[in-house]
Amino acid sequence: MTLMIRRLIAASVMGLSASLAQAQDGLQLLGDFIRSVQSGRAQFSQTVTAPSKDGQTPRAKTSNGTFEFARPNRFRFNYAKPFQQTLVADGQTLWLHDVDLNQVTARPLAQVLQGTPAAVIAAATDLRGLQADFKLSAQPASEGLQWVLAEPRTPGGQVQSIKVGLRAAAKGTELVSLDMLDSFGQRSVMRFAQFEANPALPAGSFEFKPPVGADVLRP
Repeated sequence: MTLMIRRLIAASVMGLSASLAQAQDGLQLLGDFIRSVQSGRAQFSQTVTAPSKDGQTPRAKTSNGTFEFARPNRFRFNYAKPFQQTLVADGQTLWLHDVDLNQVTARPLAQVLQGTPAAVIAAATDLRGLQADFKLSAQPASEGLQWVLAEPRTPGGQVQSIKVGLRAAAKGTELVSLDMLDSFGQRSVMRFAQFEANPALPAGSFEFKPPVGADVLRP
């Protein structure tokens, strides 16, 4: 066996080992995040891009706000710009409050949570439980993050796939990015900043009462 061939084989083995280690790291980080981060809060920005039509440039809309969650099944998104909206899950009901319309939509959480990004980051209590609802596969590291692709096991839902970007930090695993593709080809990328793991959240963070005079819809 020539020296060049031996070097090629060695490089291939080292590359495979690195890929396996990288894949393991992504799933390990997700497992650690689910296990050790029982609550969290962060700032977020969200960019939603519609699929291009007739060769036109895809349209993108950006919003931002704050995010909090506590396991299991409790979270709050407060959208500040460009329109004020509040999305709250109290463990039983998912509430959506559109401030401009003064309208509240309430849905049973169990009917709308499965297969969504919120199910990945706020509902699961361990990696095995998450794997019951999603096919999980580690992706190549990029942007300084480890990535895991989550694909819903139940077909026909609104979500095709979710990519979770995570980073190991001194205070534990940080959630940095969620990249979701829905069944209509629309892409939603959410980036988190100033992430805090296991903060002491105020009592009532996940309570919601419709404002006086708001229209309440229960579809």
